Amino acid sequence: MNRHHALLVTPLLFSWSWSGFRIRMIVSFRQACLTWPKSACGAAFSAAVHKPVAFYSAPCYLCGVDVEVRYRGRVVTADDVERIRKLIADHPSLSRRGLSLKFCEVWNWVQPNGAPRDMVARGLLLELHRRGLIELPAQKWVPRSMLREHRPQPSILTWLPIEEPLVAIRPLEIRQVRRTSEEALFNSFIETHHYLGYIRPVGEHLKYLISAKGVPIACMSWSSAPRHIGVRDRFIGWTQEVRRQNMHLVAYNSRFLILPWGRVPHLASHVLGLISRRISADWERLYHHPIVFLETFVDPERFRGTCYRAANWIHLGVTKGVGKASRTMQPDRSLKEVLGYPLVPDFRKRLGVT
Repeated sequence: MNRHHALLVTPLLFSWSWSGFRIRMIVSFRQACLTWPKSACGAAFSAAVHKPVAFYSAPCYLCGVDVEVRYRGRVVTADDVERIRKLIADHPSLSRRGLSLKFCEVWNWVQPNGAPRDMVARGLLLELHRRGLIELPAQKWVPRSMLREHRPQPSILTWLPIEEPLVAIRPLEIRQVRRTSEEALFNSFIETHHYLGYIRPVGEHLKYLISAKGVPIACMSWSSAPRHIGVRDRFIGWTQEVRRQNMHLVAYNSRFLILPWGRVPHLASHVLGLISRRISADWERLYHHPIVFLETFVDPERFRGTCYRAANWIHLGVTKGVGKASRTMQPDRSLKEVLGYPLVPDFRKRLGVT
């Protein structure tokens, strides 16, 4: 984009880089605001643009800006946008899904197991389309709500309480049930008995169903780890670029449930120990790469994390309470304790830290 051309800002979300300063413009039909370092602007202009502009139709012009979009940690420049436009123009017969697959092929966006990052690519293309930077072909099929479609039915199953010492029910049977006939049972248990309910995982994930003497007594799910956790990143010691390259080697314990009838002392920490010894091999079997570090969040208003500490997990610190969708750096949710567990002694080296 020519730096000397003025740009008309439409009611969309853009990220800009101008004279070394990051300018973030958020304009919506309900509310809009423009923020940047106050020292970079005159007081009068700063006051003017901070005025609420909901339902304000006058256009806003910025001079000398370059388009820069960030999506899932990747920067998409104006040159990238031009290449994507050419890709669309060169394949006019492809659907949106076909374009996302072609996009993965051209950009070499693949998972460690060789499968294309189709959903990630499709999300980026849709984001650029919504911002008016590219024009996707018309949608051929409108999916039903994923939330309604995949919300599991509550479980009505129950068993008599198991109130025996741990030694009396060992060995436990652990089954990885993702993509098996037992996955629906796992989902229904989480939906019924976990205080957060069931949320369909995104990205790489595993689901474990743990049984004792043929009776299910615990559920545990793992998924791709959140990208930005300050206390974890400082503990590992990696840079932003190293983290981006090796984030797939960290797994996040998203749900852990001891079913109501599983009243066995020390059961939770025992299950954590068993899972930690097999999760890397299970992950590699499905996704073709190992796991070297585990992490989880504990809500101190509800739990003390005793079972994690008993299983030798390390307290890394506390979150800032700022969600990934937050538009400010102000806390918008409860603070969580962050606990981690290295699976190998040289975990930092394997995570790219030299």
